[in-house]
Amino acid sequence: MSADLQQIFTSPAGAEAVARRYREVLAAWPVPAAELRVPTQAGETFVLVSGPADAPPVVLLHGSAANAAAWLDDVAVWAQQFRLYAVDVIGHPGFSAPARPPYAGDAHSAWLAEVMDGLGIARAAFVGTSLGGWLAVDHALRRPERVQALVLIVPGGIGRERMSMARILLTVLPLRLFGAPGRRASMRRLLGPPPTRDSAAVRTIGELFDLINRHFRHRFDPLPRFGDDDLARLTQPTLLVVGLEDPMLDSAESIARLTRLAQDVETIALPDAGHVLFGQTRAIADFLERRLGGRAGRGAT
Repeated sequence: MSADLQQIFTSPAGAEAVARRYREVLAAWPVPAAELRVPTQAGETFVLVSGPADAPPVVLLHGSAANAAAWLDDVAVWAQQFRLYAVDVIGHPGFSAPARPPYAGDAHSAWLAEVMDGLGIARAAFVGTSLGGWLAVDHALRRPERVQALVLIVPGGIGRERMSMARILLTVLPLRLFGAPGRRASMRRLLGPPPTRDSAAVRTIGELFDLINRHFRHRFDPLPRFGDDDLARLTQPTLLVVGLEDPMLDSAESIARLTRLAQDVETIALPDAGHVLFGQTRAIADFLERRLGGRAGRGAT
């Protein structure tokens, strides 16, 4: 891991531990995948590519303090029908550059446009979780011609933030001083009910992200909230997936605003789920297949 990337971790040893474990996860990826490194003005971007080359392209954007391993439980199904591009977002604990441009302004959409150009993708569907959902919406608003459809999983920037930065700093982070039990308690307060889906992939993701949370320097600057006029400009077919027990975001408001303002929205509201959602693989594949047209062949989650 480069010296620059170590700047977003608490120590060089922590950075190396995360990189080593992430590499192990990628070595066990459930489908054949190519690892690409795309040069951009923000620095090199790591992209994991899988699925048939002639299938509809789908860009996957993970959430904050995560990397492409977030899709480990989904790719075996999605890669049967779609060409998947799992992007490590810059400034987060993957193999992309540590650059952290401000969320306000065009920097992140411009970066995504460069990544798409480097991959030879003119237009794609986007699946984004939390921060990744915000990035996808921001890109769709700034460069609508490049976004064919949206799947937004607990996206930021739509419903109000329930947990302020002050609350995170005062009530959540101090719990991490109490070792593994404190980290688990802090994540429960921050993310809500744990996932109900249990699989080897979900457990692997949880173990990796627990390691990340021990060593990563989190970004605490808030995501800009999209205005009504912004959301009214979303014309792409959109699937919104939320957990109604999300302590971070007001999911009911996300549903209300997006369905009222955007032009073509389907929703999935999970009553006992929080900010971390698994088990929606087939529902998302069905939406993308209906809206994009996928290759023949369907799998089970």
